Amino acid sequence: MKKLTVLILLLALLAGCTAAPSGASETGGAARTVTDVWGRQVSVPETVETIACVGSGAPRMAAYLGVMDRLVGAEDHDIEAMTVLRDYSPVWYDALKDLPSVGAGGGSGANNAYPEELITLSPDVILAGFSAEAADELQGQTGIPVVCVRYISNGLADESFYAALRVFAETVGAQARCEELLAYIDSCRADLAGRTADVPAVDRPTAYAGAVTFSGRHGFTGTYSHFGPFDAVGAVNAADADSQEGYYETDREQVLAWDPDYIFLDPGNLDLVGEEQASFPGYFSSLRAVQEGNVYTMPSFNNCGMNISYALMDAYWAGCVLFPEQFADVDMAEKGGEILTAFLGEDIFETMEAGGLWYGTIDLGA
Repeated sequence: MKKLTVLILLLALLAGCTAAPSGASETGGAARTVTDVWGRQVSVPETVETIACVGSGAPRMAAYLGVMDRLVGAEDHDIEAMTVLRDYSPVWYDALKDLPSVGAGGGSGANNAYPEELITLSPDVILAGFSAEAADELQGQTGIPVVCVRYISNGLADESFYAALRVFAETVGAQARCEELLAYIDSCRADLAGRTADVPAVDRPTAYAGAVTFSGRHGFTGTYSHFGPFDAVGAVNAADADSQEGYYETDREQVLAWDPDYIFLDPGNLDLVGEEQASFPGYFSSLRAVQEGNVYTMPSFNNCGMNISYALMDAYWAGCVLFPEQFADVDMAEKGGEILTAFLGEDIFETMEAGGLWYGTIDLGA
């Protein structure tokens, strides 16, 4: 009996020695708790040295915060080819293309990561642009902390982006860089709004953003209400007259009824507009903006989340076109280079335009 008691005490002692102390991570180091964008409480290592980024916006925020060198893998769509549709790709493609694949990529919010590969690579934390349910699923599959950093992809760098970037920064220890970038965004927003603050309402032109990209490509009638670049400079968005929120499909007759002063089209979708021209001859020439030569490009800023850099550039472009006097000092190549360098550390303006996202006029009569 005495021997049994001694054995029980020894087993209890050994169990106490091997149990993780309070505040320790499962891997044995000190831990802390991060609250993600969905309010999920996630225990992460005190110091995060390696990360994986999956889902909408997560790799982009790693680029914005300057922590891409911590990635242990990349998603298929970032490995397969460089694309200007995601602002970080031209800067980081050469580094990303040789990394192991950790997911398919995309902006749906579903769990499209590769759990087995993530287990093998064993990053300290997974940063995910997923829904809360998808994050819980992936964390259960891998046993690796999953912190959600999903943000909304309309408006103009709204509060959801600020919150997501701060969660990401807290997780990886990049708070100083985060606040520096958010302060830069604030300064741009203040500059954009301040330039047109004194323009009387009757002198503000109406504008229509068509052929926009959201959940895929759209033709002329794909548009946005409360369009961030227009709102930033106080332009009157024709599509706000509808009761729709965000991006939606209107119809040709409605645009004709609005008859906006200016029309902006995503240059990546001009082939779709060309098909509509062939199918509905005479329609576009009925629009006053077409007759007066007031049709301009508006490069897409959405691809697996919002490219905040592109959205800010589009706002300055809207200002240059709609309020030429107030934006007379703005050169798009110069301002675009400044914005891109602030976000990515490199001016890729020429690469962006060469890849199809360009600023200029469109001749719909051609």
